[in-house]
Amino acid sequence: MLTFSVHAQNVIRQVSCFDSTLKSQADSLKLLFYRQGFVVVKEATMTMESEYEMPVIVPLNQGSWYQFAFIGDMSSKLYEVRMYDYDEKQVIYIKHFGNGMESNIISYSYIPKFSEYHMIKPVQVNKLKKKGICGYIIMFKKVK
Repeated sequence: MLTFSVHAQNVIRQVSCFDSTLKSQADSLKLLFYRQGFVVVKEATMTMESEYEMPVIVPLNQGSWYQFAFIGDMSSKLYEVRMYDYDEKQVIYIKHFGNGMESNIISYSYIPKFSEYHMIKPVQVNKLKKKGICGYIIMFKKVK
């Protein structure tokens, strides 16, 4: 008799969360960028663990102007966002330290050279080492 043992791989799944402060900051950013001619294309909250990246894959169109925003938990001390193109070449790297109002927000513009998928990897380091910290990511596109 032949038997096989199968073990499941630990998979990181994106789980939404709610934080009223992050929601308020996100609403302010949406209004700010709307006034500059951007519309929300995608947005999501995600439960994150301190010091672990949460990969987000987005399709981008060549020549379109995008604005991205990542909002991290206010109790974190470090926030980073890296973005990679389809060939896994890093095209964006931004780091903020959490000491002051709105230091938990990373926002940047990007115009892709090719229509392809990009991967955004936000990470935050929480002072309290909380496992279930909330993050918020928004993707805007210029329309006018």
